[in-house]
Amino acid sequence: MAVLELANISKHFGAIQAVNDVSISLQAGEVVGLMGDNGAGKSTLVKMIAGNYRPSHGTMRMNGGELVMHRPIEARQHGIEIVYQDLALCDNLTAAANVFLGRELHRGVGPLRVLDYKSMYRRAGEIFKELKSETRPRDLVKQMSGGQRQAVAIARTMLSEAKIVLMDEPTAAISVRQVAEVLNLIRHLRDRGIAVILISHRMPDVFDVADRVIVMRRGRKVADKAIATSSPEEVTGLITGAIEQV
Repeated sequence: MAVLELANISKHFGAIQAVNDVSISLQAGEVVGLMGDNGAGKSTLVKMIAGNYRPSHGTMRMNGGELVMHRPIEARQHGIEIVYQDLALCDNLTAAANVFLGRELHRGVGPLRVLDYKSMYRRAGEIFKELKSETRPRDLVKQMSGGQRQAVAIARTMLSEAKIVLMDEPTAAISVRQVAEVLNLIRHLRDRGIAVILISHRMPDVFDVADRVIVMRRGRKVADKAIATSSPEEVTGLITGAIEQV
């Protein structure tokens, strides 16, 4: 059974049809690359999965049950996490504080409760170790590399035991070494049985880490293929319109 199924999903904003009749399925432990030019509908589709938008038409199902969400917090309750391109991290806080932001641990009784920093540092350290990241719980985010920042954002999804992680351009504007770190983090999520949807304009990254590639153009899905049966040249043709559909 697919962990996520979208059936004939559409989203319009007045007269603008951002997503038109898109159907996809996602298996546990699968990485799917979502590609397309700017305005193709990728971000709108992902924001519907993340609970930011409600579909205008169509249905979403998770583990066989219908999925209806009105707020992003409901997506998190279902095990759906999103890592935005800007990461939404607080630069002046430590890695551990960012991981637990909004879900802080406390100790004490009744009104005499204080933040349990020791437990948060310990758990954050365990997650970074699982991710094989060099990030340390007490490090300030503002002193981190792009790859370490991604590790913090991904650690936050693991704290909630996510079933699906949506990633928006995680390798944009970082160095080659940091790209390799992020791709390894994605592989680690896959190996834990977590499904990943990866929005990216970087063809080598998608063909390196994804199992399938979905291409959108002008709000429609024009391809959904196993990476092994496609090529960067074919995907480029689908994105630009040189190839209509496969």
